[in-house]
Amino acid sequence: MNRLAELSADPAMAPHLPELIRAVSAREENFFQTNKKGMALARALEKLPTVRPSSNDVDQDRIRIGTRDDLDDSQSSRLHEALTGLKPWRKGPFDVFGIPVDSEWNSAIKWNRLAAHLPSQSGKRVLDIGASCGYYMFRMASHQPALVLGIEPYATFYFQFLALSGYLSIPRVHCLPLRLEELPVIRRCFDTILCMGILYHRRSPLDTLLQIHQLMAPGGQLVLETLIIEGDGEMALFPKKRYARMNNIFFIPSVTCLSHWLARCGFADIRCVDISRTTPDEQRKTDWIDTQSLTDFLDPRDPAKTVEGYPAPVRAMVLATASPK
Repeated sequence: MNRLAELSADPAMAPHLPELIRAVSAREENFFQTNKKGMALARALEKLPTVRPSSNDVDQDRIRIGTRDDLDDSQSSRLHEALTGLKPWRKGPFDVFGIPVDSEWNSAIKWNRLAAHLPSQSGKRVLDIGASCGYYMFRMASHQPALVLGIEPYATFYFQFLALSGYLSIPRVHCLPLRLEELPVIRRCFDTILCMGILYHRRSPLDTLLQIHQLMAPGGQLVLETLIIEGDGEMALFPKKRYARMNNIFFIPSVTCLSHWLARCGFADIRCVDISRTTPDEQRKTDWIDTQSLTDFLDPRDPAKTVEGYPAPVRAMVLATASPK
């Protein structure tokens, strides 16, 4: 399903291609042949109509693939069934041949926060950690990078990427169904790394930042977006059991604490470019997720707190430069 052979043209990626192919093949074999959820997603993928979109647009907040006129009624019905079978759609939004896919997160809001501070990506290698369905990768593609590589280990989101990328057919945009620790250490490779909505899920955030630094070209830019606690203290919140009903949230630092982490992991020129409270305009329940969302995670009597009594989600976007080591 992947177009990994195309990476052979990239001198930094080519030496690692055999290892990447083995890792991706093993994961895809699991998804397509043994994992029940993966097999169900594969069946949904097979329902996608074979059609070439008349035009695409990845430069708008709602990424557009084709138009409704590209499909007959039968094809449109099959497409809707396939896209529904790939739920939940966490990131977006998309317009897929006239079908509006309203994702839980309006990812355009975060992208526009980033785009205001993003230098030219022309000719650069970009890595998106936890790429989900590829929304940010597709938006990045219009900036003419040499390579946009995503890693996304969760089957649902990986299959969503396969569905969308199959119609978009954007050269040099790839996603691998791998975790960060499964990615070969391609030292000093990436000029830009996006790590957005990931760090608080990691049990050892400093080890994660060190892994990221190894992958970055000297002078490369890290875009780090994560939950924070407000205030100037040099500390991090470590939830007792759950945060916003999630049991996979570990460290939520202050911006000062986060800056210290980055500095100790080899980053310089650390600057916070945005702090935003998460609101229902950005994250909400839609027909495309069938699960709870932000308002279900907050105290109904005091939306400034989570249901557990912690401060409600606030996110910071921090840019940092990889110093040579």
